[in-house]
Amino acid sequence: MAHESVFPIQMLSPKGEFKNEPFVDFADPENARAMREALADVATKLGREYDLVIGGHRERTTGKITSINPAKPAQVVGVHQKAGAEHAQEAMDAALRAFHSWSRTPVEVRASLLLGAAEIIRNRKFEFAAWLTYEVGKNWAEADADVAETIDFLEFYAREALRLAHATTPIQYPGEKNRLMYIPLGVGAVIPPWNFPFAIMAGMTTAAIVTGNTVILKPSSDSPTIAAQFMEVLEEAGLPAGVVNFCPGSGATFGNAIVAHPKTRFVAFTGSKPVGLDIHELAAKTQPGQIWIKRTVLEMGGKDSIVVCADADVDSAADGVVASAFGFSGQKCSACSRAIIEAPIYDVFVEKVRERVAKLTVGDPARNPNMGPVVNAAARDSILGYIEKGKAEGRLISGGAAVETAAGGYFIQPTVIADIDPDAVIAQEEIFGPVLALIKVESFEEGLAVANNTEFGLTGALYTNDHERLKQAADEFHVGNLYLNRKCTGAMVGAHPFGGFNMSGTDSKAGGPDYLLLFTQAKSVAEKL
Repeated sequence: MAHESVFPIQMLSPKGEFKNEPFVDFADPENARAMREALADVATKLGREYDLVIGGHRERTTGKITSINPAKPAQVVGVHQKAGAEHAQEAMDAALRAFHSWSRTPVEVRASLLLGAAEIIRNRKFEFAAWLTYEVGKNWAEADADVAETIDFLEFYAREALRLAHATTPIQYPGEKNRLMYIPLGVGAVIPPWNFPFAIMAGMTTAAIVTGNTVILKPSSDSPTIAAQFMEVLEEAGLPAGVVNFCPGSGATFGNAIVAHPKTRFVAFTGSKPVGLDIHELAAKTQPGQIWIKRTVLEMGGKDSIVVCADADVDSAADGVVASAFGFSGQKCSACSRAIIEAPIYDVFVEKVRERVAKLTVGDPARNPNMGPVVNAAARDSILGYIEKGKAEGRLISGGAAVETAAGGYFIQPTVIADIDPDAVIAQEEIFGPVLALIKVESFEEGLAVANNTEFGLTGALYTNDHERLKQAADEFHVGNLYLNRKCTGAMVGAHPFGGFNMSGTDSKAGGPDYLLLFTQAKSVAEKL
């Protein structure tokens, strides 16, 4: 059960400067053995039923959400209660009650909670990676990276909260004592995605609570189990009742009810553009009794490009494009879905991509192939529809079909389609799957223009040995996260604050020094001496 008071939390201080959590080397036989043991152990825990947690109390509902293994759809990962609109007020009341004390809790105590949770996760790293493999189909390296990023967010935001608590005004006005205080906003709705169901979910939640807010957490219906596991970690670390309220539910009912509630102060969302825009519109509508403008922190889609110049290291560029396009089956908002190649090396580059893609393996992520399944049947069908459109728009180089398995998983071949027009459907619309469009351009300038020709602006990359082109891209390649001579996925907390422009969202810069400001409001206090 959740603690009723913050004071049982063991006071921990950050140890040294922030450092990213190291990735696991699965080539080490001991690490591979540990992962196989974790998978076997978690397999015995699949199918458990999880409760809503509202104000520290467990509740069950008539309606259920069943989370399944996308590699084996008959295998139930977890059964969850389905919060409805009728639970919105109950969750809000619990969060408001907790806010009264949590917002006044010393920042050192709040930061200590995050550090304690990070240590629990670090000690059970393989177990959490196994849950990710079963619930969303991540292979070992992708699952480990998700867990490591979760630890990074907790460690980083704990330190940032302590730093923010010591902020000062730029000057002290003569005859006064001047202070600048960053105070919490209130109750927030946190609505995370399924593709990074541990890191993004935990990052948004803990950024909100370490700054003194309380949260109503509505995880994705495709990945509620890992969120339930995280809720248990927070409680073990000393989470007071009501600070985080765990409420899986439908976006159309419970989600909308929370977003629209007049007492909701902010909404943190990561997901698709259509859903993000709906949330933004609903949050912008002032409700009766509402006395503030709701803040929305929105991270949405991407249509990310890697531009490859004729002078680039072609092998390095091909490696980067394939890794960016097909890691986690292309189910990353940062994934490379378009490679834009200068004409002199186009044919050679297409062949190098084809050779690399031919070596990718597809299968049950528990066995650690390069690619696992896509998340559900609807995603599979949508992606296959885009592939058929792409076949009509260009030249199929690799893949192009589903992969049938005895267990009926949602597998798709890594697909590459060349000779795509920059304005083609598969060059403009977010597919969110293992589909790469290859576009030929006559010059770097044309390639840069094509890279900027979508409604999105999340990530991008450029491969070239020309320093003037690198500088021009830094100035003109209009994305929130630009990578030069490296792949466009794999943002690291602290080094690559993450968030995009245009329809990619509000450029939140998660994992950076500005992120916690989004969950606070600045209060200036001047005292005459």
